[in-house]
Amino acid sequence: MRIAVVGPVAQSIPPAQSGSVESVTALLTSGLVAGGHEVTLFATGSSTTTATLHATFALGYHDDPDLWPWELCELLNLAAAIERSADFDVIHYQAEYAPVSLAFTRICATPVVVTVHHAPTATEVDLWSRYPEAPFVAISAAQARLLTGLNVVGTIHHAVDTTAFPPVSQPEDYLLFLGRFTEGKGVLAAIEVARRAGLKLVLAAAGNEYYERVVAPLVDDTNVVYVGEVGGADKASLLGRARALLYPVQANEPFGLVMVEAMACGTPVAALRRGAVGEILEHGVTGGVFDSLDELVEGLPSVLSLDRGRVRTRAVERFSADCMVRKHVEVYSRLRTT
Repeated sequence: MRIAVVGPVAQSIPPAQSGSVESVTALLTSGLVAGGHEVTLFATGSSTTTATLHATFALGYHDDPDLWPWELCELLNLAAAIERSADFDVIHYQAEYAPVSLAFTRICATPVVVTVHHAPTATEVDLWSRYPEAPFVAISAAQARLLTGLNVVGTIHHAVDTTAFPPVSQPEDYLLFLGRFTEGKGVLAAIEVARRAGLKLVLAAAGNEYYERVVAPLVDDTNVVYVGEVGGADKASLLGRARALLYPVQANEPFGLVMVEAMACGTPVAALRRGAVGEILEHGVTGGVFDSLDELVEGLPSVLSLDRGRVRTRAVERFSADCMVRKHVEVYSRLRTT
């Protein structure tokens, strides 16, 4: 098939550091190319891809302050694909924040499928329902339930390149929190869990105002250590050497790619039952899913004792790039023939 993948233009694809949307978009694009499809990636000129690259902007708006407002940058990148719609059998829009592709649903002859990467509110879904025929790919069953009334044409979990996350059989003696510093990510809960368990906690994320105001006063460089933002091989190493990843999210997130990255290294995950957590983790196999922080602390020793080889095997079986790509191709094929 001739496929246009429209990625976000906040930064390059794949990202230099963190960026789950960009990481998944890169993996999907390369997998489609490897499968013999004719793929054009609409992304920044700083991106690296095996597909044909169409660069609307040389750099992303996170790197070039003159590119503002960000909404217009995303719209112009999408419009570039729509203007070439006759060249494609399907256009897949990876929405950074909102499915602005909906506005093109009835004026573009080529199917435009959209993936949103957040947990939408009822108000958002009500607005999106103005285009009930627009096809959506959900990233989890938890997200699909929030998209009630919309045309969800498939539910496809994210994947990771498991070869980029080598397994570590003998971890070091620390727990890990890896994610954005926000209240919803649960960094304060992670610090509490580590303190109550008597274990060292490493924090890895880009600094921001929330970190400086709320988290930094709790960092002592002994029990709680901050190492900054990590990416690539450094992130894989940090995940692999951890005894467990703590994921005590406070909000109902639609996925949680870092959990899959940890599992690919053989590192089990201890998480609160929010959003898609119960879909991603297999309790007692790849981690622990708990209903409260007290339960998580009590159950942490059982998580730490899980077979890391089994954790890795299940991650490869359930979250491989091949599986994600195959399911997308199935969706594209149905859309092309309808």
